[in-house]
Amino acid sequence: MKTWSDMLKNLSLLTQFGLSLITPLLLCLGLCWWLYSRFGWGGWIFILGFFFGLGGSGMVAYKLYLSVQKKQSQEKTGKKEKVSFNRHD
Repeated sequence: MKTWSDMLKNLSLLTQFGLSLITPLLLCLGLCWWLYSRFGWGGWIFILGFFFGLGGSGMVAYKLYLSVQKKQSQEKTGKKEKVSFNRHD
């Protein structure tokens, strides 16, 4: 039964990561579509929206990379993060 729970956990994390990657792109393209239809801006606005959306998705991937690296370094050194109610970083 543990393997099923591990599989479901990994599947949900993968799905969440996929949605986190695609959402900035879809939001930027949706905004571009609104600007195009509402104000009559040219089709070039979609190119800008695409690149800004890719930039947002890249930041999501980079933040995930940093959190994985931090977790791996903590596991390697054996240090655990202190948990407190009022944590100041």
